[in-house]
Amino acid sequence: MATSLDYLPLRRFAATGKSVSVLGLGTVKFGRNQGVKYPGGDGFALPTDREISSLLDLCLENGINLLDTAPAYGVAEKRLGALLGHRRKDFFLVTKIGEEFEGGKSEYIFSAAHTRLSVDRSLQRLNTNYLDCVLVHANKNDLEIIEQTPVLETLAQMKAAGKILSFGVSTHSVAGGKRAVDLTDAVMLAYNQNYLAEKEVIDHAHRQGKAVLVKKGLASGHINTVGGLEQNIRFILETPGVTSLVFGSFTPANILANIRAARNVQ
Repeated sequence: MATSLDYLPLRRFAATGKSVSVLGLGTVKFGRNQGVKYPGGDGFALPTDREISSLLDLCLENGINLLDTAPAYGVAEKRLGALLGHRRKDFFLVTKIGEEFEGGKSEYIFSAAHTRLSVDRSLQRLNTNYLDCVLVHANKNDLEIIEQTPVLETLAQMKAAGKILSFGVSTHSVAGGKRAVDLTDAVMLAYNQNYLAEKEVIDHAHRQGKAVLVKKGLASGHINTVGGLEQNIRFILETPGVTSLVFGSFTPANILANIRAARNVQ
């Protein structure tokens, strides 16, 4: 349970009947140290199982209940599945489909067969019988993926079967983001004080009561280029329509600093 000092508000996540913390922890650095856009670049040492387990406890103790992962995050899903244990029920798990990362390169596949394979594989890796949300890990051709592949129809079928509670798209464009809002439960988009190009999508989602997850809100760790930490976090979270800001870290001090910056936002 969160302490009074580090209280984090909860916001409703459309279509699931659940509420999520206004901050979510991204887990790419739990399983992949290649091709990540963070200070220090590639080759950093992945955290140990003990360190990840401690971070999971730290999140729950301080009010973070949303975890964001993906098959493209190396071994992150598998490690989470081995370590969550009894904590699974306390976390809202978001994973993705569509991007595979092998040999330092990404491959994008949005067929019905691969979508089903990916969801079933994530269920197995994460050691769970349902996923709270599955996002399409779109590339720059997000609108084409949404309108010309069977990925959303397939995810809707898996939602009807009870394997997932909600689905959406991690987008790159205003057109793709707005279409994702129209057709799904959630959208993930980039947004911070220095990047406002997709604000129109947030407004569109807000009008429809759909969930909005913000990525790159801290500019992939380069927050000093877009203003102070607390100022930027509050700017994002106090934007009407934003559900949660997802950030990546495996440093307790950084996680706690973000929590303190976000406490008691309106």
